[in-house]
Amino acid sequence: MKPIDCDVHPAVPGTKVLMPWLDANWQEQVVDRGIASLESISYPPNSPLTARPDLKKAGLDFAGLTSQVFDKWGAERAILNCNYGVQLVHNTDMAIAFTRALNDWIAQEWLAKDARLASSIILPLQDIEACVDEIERLAPNRQFVQVLVLANGEAPLGKRQFWPIFRAAEKHGLPIGIHAGSSYRHPVTSLGWTTYYVEDYSAQSLGFQAQLASLVTEGVFVKFPSLKVVLIESGVTWLPGFIWRLSKFWRGVRREVPWIDRPPGDIIRDHVRMTVQPLDGPEDLSVIEKVIDQIQSDDFLLYASDFPHWQFDGDDVMPKGIPTALHKKIMRDNPLATYSRLGG
Repeated sequence: MKPIDCDVHPAVPGTKVLMPWLDANWQEQVVDRGIASLESISYPPNSPLTARPDLKKAGLDFAGLTSQVFDKWGAERAILNCNYGVQLVHNTDMAIAFTRALNDWIAQEWLAKDARLASSIILPLQDIEACVDEIERLAPNRQFVQVLVLANGEAPLGKRQFWPIFRAAEKHGLPIGIHAGSSYRHPVTSLGWTTYYVEDYSAQSLGFQAQLASLVTEGVFVKFPSLKVVLIESGVTWLPGFIWRLSKFWRGVRREVPWIDRPPGDIIRDHVRMTVQPLDGPEDLSVIEKVIDQIQSDDFLLYASDFPHWQFDGDDVMPKGIPTALHKKIMRDNPLATYSRLGG
């Protein structure tokens, strides 16, 4: 059984590879301003902890990535989620230009070379109208199968300012992928800025929870009933407790959001999916099975390698602790049901 890998990260070697897809003005600025990379804040290219040492070089190379994901791990299809720092840029014009160049680079240097590859459309969230334009521009290419935003941005995603994005995504059958990460306009925690990476990464789940609550309570799934949202690199074990808490408080103040006419847990199970990497569970594998059972849906989890990051420490395709009976659903059936464009 060949899995569908829902989270693979190609790395951008630097702005030099984007130059062919930038207009003359921005090409000149790259040279004059010495803009070597947009990743200096998010994933410093020389940091040894951004990827497994044996996989880091492969993330920079088309042949290395495809050999690892398709040949060694046996994936049938793989979705590229390129975490490049375009959403960190304060200059809106620059963000739009580099985002378009990034998407064109992915289309030409990755997707065009292998039909097994699919990709997210990266969005310049600094400008909602530009986001819609980018979706409309790239939607005709069926290898683009979702749009990608970060878990920690400038505002909760359920707010109506983002609804034009959801409208365009639903129109073209594109799920909204929410990936761990931050635009760093605000602290990742509600208490302020952290000191260490372990704090930042552990706090990412709080951002996912806030976004999930916002999407549900603002009525996004009522307004856009066909929309799917995929939480990528969010962890898994926090979800059952969060669903219970959100549903409990909704029962007490439900007249505040009268458009939510059924329990939030039901809405989440219908519209939201989650990748299995990182599977943030204890060494007691029976606990993992209990957490998955508490989600109350066999359709919820999607296989992902998270290549080339550290979370995928071994070479086993499925993380330990997931019941064997669910392997086919997670590895193949659920991804195909979530990403309709993978079917053709």
